[in-house]
Amino acid sequence: MICAAVSLTFAVFAGSSPPVAADGLPELGDASRVDLSPQLERKIGERIFNDIRVREPSYVDDPEINDYLNLLGGRLVAASSNAAGDYYFFAIRDNTVNAFAMFGGFIGVNTGTLLTAQSESELAGVIAHEISHVSQNHLARQIAREKQSSIATMVAMAVGVLAARSNSQVASATIASAQAASIQSQLAYSRDFEREADRLGYQTLARAGYDVRGMGDFFGRMQLAGRVYENNAPVYLRSHPLTVERISDMQNRSQDASYRQVADSVDFHLVRAKLRAQAATPGEAVSEFSKLLREKKYASEVATRYGLAYSLLQAKDVAAAQKELGALLALKASSPMIAGLAARTEIAAGNQAGATKIYRDALQRYPQSKALVYGYADALLAGRQYEQSLKFLDSQLQLYSADYKLYGLQAKTFAALGKRLQQHRSQAESYLLLGQLGAAVEQLQFAQQAGDGDFFEKSAVDARLRDLRKLLAEEVNEKKRNGG
Repeated sequence: MICAAVSLTFAVFAGSSPPVAADGLPELGDASRVDLSPQLERKIGERIFNDIRVREPSYVDDPEINDYLNLLGGRLVAASSNAAGDYYFFAIRDNTVNAFAMFGGFIGVNTGTLLTAQSESELAGVIAHEISHVSQNHLARQIAREKQSSIATMVAMAVGVLAARSNSQVASATIASAQAASIQSQLAYSRDFEREADRLGYQTLARAGYDVRGMGDFFGRMQLAGRVYENNAPVYLRSHPLTVERISDMQNRSQDASYRQVADSVDFHLVRAKLRAQAATPGEAVSEFSKLLREKKYASEVATRYGLAYSLLQAKDVAAAQKELGALLALKASSPMIAGLAARTEIAAGNQAGATKIYRDALQRYPQSKALVYGYADALLAGRQYEQSLKFLDSQLQLYSADYKLYGLQAKTFAALGKRLQQHRSQAESYLLLGQLGAAVEQLQFAQQAGDGDFFEKSAVDARLRDLRKLLAEEVNEKKRNGG
């Protein structure tokens, strides 16, 4: 569960993290600094998120699903009147209904929330609520009530809160390891914070063009679920306590608003279909989607056919997948997810050139789709179009310089070309972006020993290695100062 990763993160902060003073920020153990700056909050959030995506098995490493969440979340952030800084949205594979905001604009959404929401406006309401928790600094304000806390203690308490919000059954162990027993009174946001997040989230939902009834409808169902579960309420209710007052306030706001019917996006239904397919064996998923199509029991035929084609491909029935994909394309729906499925089906059928063309054409329509970017780079690699792959990856890194996957693909391309220095140099950058400083240093050492590369490439490696070794030494010193 995510708690394991988050509790692990506390160990990183308390014992082995590089002191942020190297970047002009206060060290985590600086007791004189109670409030967290936006820069330090971002660093904390990045460290916790890196721990999650590297070590947490329930992290959903699916670029299509994360593309969708970030498209939806980005639309909401743009509509928020007070959201500043970068936000990143990601999914956790967990059937429980939950979402949680971390330091620095990182917001996690359980797959159970995606599947429970009955409309995109309901899902948007949950995410808008979490965005408001971030924009109002609720986590930091909640923890800062402990006026004598050092930053290290505040971070420990933050980790305990996040652990409890993710999985309350093991929260007590995390709290004990963080030596923050007082966190037990802070497992849920205060009622004032929840009301504030409701109000601002509602405004964001309206400005973004979603149905404002979505927030009240979703929370109303959660409240009903709480009564059904009694003492075993859903995780979302334990971390975001609902009251009759809050539900009534949201419903009253909705009644005063003019009626607006908002259609769900195609991708909302496609993501849900993909998650349903992934939740079962390929054979079970094929049977389920086939039954839904036969009985015409679906909210979206496009999504149901997508789910069937995806499941057939997972079952390695390529011919049947191609046939179902043809029926899906005949519906004239447009989505990067459909294009990606079409390309993967061509690859499975042995048509590498056809897949490459699909990716290339789709990127003209959806240039911001990370899933298509990764797919196209992989297709170029598989087709041994190495120089074209490098040129494409260079252009993408100009846009997304903090994307560890792009550096990883670049490393693979250099490896295929036999350029070992460049391979290890790119792999080092990938590891660094994942917060794996030691592994990055090791890769640069391999680059030094590669025996290829010109004078300028070798000089760049030497300079980068000096910088990272300095950071690594500071990390070791910080560990010693904290008794690690």
